[in-house]
Amino acid sequence: MMVKPAVTELLKIVPDRYSLVIMTSKRARQIASGATVLTGVDEKSAVTLAVNEISEGKVTEIEE
Repeated sequence: MMVKPAVTELLKIVPDRYSLVIMTSKRARQIASGATVLTGVDEKSAVTLAVNEISEGKVTEIEE
């Protein structure tokens, strides 16, 4: 499976893989629960939307 954006590109934004996974999963849960999507990507997957938001710099920190 090809992930876009690539993990190597995301690691230029997020300090490490652990932080990337935590940030992505928290944001994906927010999106799945009805939060406003901050990216223009046409996708149904909450995880893909979350990754694209991080890639675009629209999400930098996730609060509980």
